Amino acid sequence: MEALLKISDCIDAIVSRIGKWASLLAIPLMLTIIYDVIQRKFGGQGSIKLQELEWHLHTALFMLCFGFGYIRDSHVRIELIRDNLRPRTRAIVEMIGGLICVLPFCALVLYFGFDFVARSFENHEVSASTTGLTHRWIIKSTIPIGFGLLAMAGLSIFMKCFVFVFGPTNLHKRAGYYVGTHHADLGDVAKLKD
Repeated sequence: MEALLKISDCIDAIVSRIGKWASLLAIPLMLTIIYDVIQRKFGGQGSIKLQELEWHLHTALFMLCFGFGYIRDSHVRIELIRDNLRPRTRAIVEMIGGLICVLPFCALVLYFGFDFVARSFENHEVSASTTGLTHRWIIKSTIPIGFGLLAMAGLSIFMKCFVFVFGPTNLHKRAGYYVGTHHADLGDVAKLKD
């Protein structure tokens, strides 16, 4: 069980590092938007390339940070239900959700996503607009990359929840942060397994 947590921590480190670096895309995104707005207001005309660059930066930012958000438990979920469950039940629900929803969906997107990018690359796909951006395969490649990171995050969370539900009590505190036990002390965590 300790090995599962070490693998999970390693996955977390990779996904978190990529997510943190990708979050820096917010800076060029904001600068591009500001420049585009100023150009439209005072220059009288917008730029298709700038608009497409905004979309591309936003897409890359979202896709590359998606797994990071999942690891940090900052994604959208129904807290009204989840917060009223006991930690062990939360972990079981999280494991079932990962096996039934997250990992299979990521596998489908990865399976079809690589072909999606390859066709775009082979066809030298460009923007539908004559003044738009070229090399459309670059932005399309963030889809399988992002879902690959999400799959890694889902696997990591599954392993932590598995250790929390089936592992020894001494690992519960380390494994249970995702299911809301990070504020509990060791005595409370031992009771939470019931």
